[in-house]
Amino acid sequence: MDEPISMDERYPARWWHLLDDGRIQCDLCPRDCKLHEGQRGACFVRGRVGNAMVLTTYGRSSGFCVDPIEKKPLNHFYPGSSILSFGTAGCNLACKFCQNWDISKSRSFDRLADQASPEAIARAAAEHGCKSVAFTYNDPVIFAEYAMDTADACHALGIKTVAVTAGYIHDQPRREFFAKMDAANVDLKAFTDEFYVKLTGAHLQPVLDTLKYLRQETDVWVELTTLLIPGHNDTPHEINAMSEWIVKELGADVPLHFSAFHPDYKMANVPPTPLETLIRARQIAQAAGLRYVYTGNVHNREGDTTFCPSCGSTLIVRDWYEIRQYRLTPDGHCPDCSTQIAGRFEKFTKAFGARRIPVMMKGTS
Repeated sequence: MDEPISMDERYPARWWHLLDDGRIQCDLCPRDCKLHEGQRGACFVRGRVGNAMVLTTYGRSSGFCVDPIEKKPLNHFYPGSSILSFGTAGCNLACKFCQNWDISKSRSFDRLADQASPEAIARAAAEHGCKSVAFTYNDPVIFAEYAMDTADACHALGIKTVAVTAGYIHDQPRREFFAKMDAANVDLKAFTDEFYVKLTGAHLQPVLDTLKYLRQETDVWVELTTLLIPGHNDTPHEINAMSEWIVKELGADVPLHFSAFHPDYKMANVPPTPLETLIRARQIAQAAGLRYVYTGNVHNREGDTTFCPSCGSTLIVRDWYEIRQYRLTPDGHCPDCSTQIAGRFEKFTKAFGARRIPVMMKGTS
């Protein structure tokens, strides 16, 4: 039984239409949820009230923190800068391995204690010296209206915006949503539809469509993350096939992060990803032609470091989220051979560091 939608949860939603049988279809993502009065979609945060769709989490967050940009993870988008991160609740995927399940799988909005308008979020980012704001923790696709309004408020103050997303979204909302974003880290969870169906309740092709759209039709800076789960998506064959597809369809300059799985949620019986698996995946991706491949959720300085793809020089040495050495020129060139490194760069002065700073909002308007 769906929870009743209260009056303060009724923010008008976009991307829906009324069906001939009286139901409302949500047109935001490929789930195409069809709802009777009072029902919520699979994401749990978009629902029907009367003959309209509403978003129940507009202006309500599970919390705000200032993070290093490398934690998103983004290694080529203003390295060393800080980013104000926040999310809401719910998700349009059903990943059995979710690492943020307490937020994204929440069926109770008690966690949404922090309320903030888009303008308040932008001001908070500016006051804390953040280069950008990240829509993260749960997928911003499902709170797109809130994220887009916040992006407008951020851009008005010269602050960049970042979507951390699985990319599971229909074409029209995809175009409108990403028109507001400066960067995105997209989870490419695997490279088989079987994995997506069995472990996420979704399909692979819409994600590939999102990636091709972002790289071929927008100026959004894109990095990819694949969480390698032992026995499920970590074979050399699948990693090679995925890497070759990325090179062919997105280009060799797209950074790819292989991240370590830790037992959680409905896959607590699966062992953690061995470091050797991540190192091997990185080598396979590099052999396929990808120029910037990283490892994450493990201590592996070489896998954290950015190297020049032309001369091999060490350019940015990272230790987890700490930058130990930075040698790029202000406009992102290798100082040794002048090769342009793919990404968004500016003059580097001092890294924000690995700390995480909780932020309390100062009002909602």
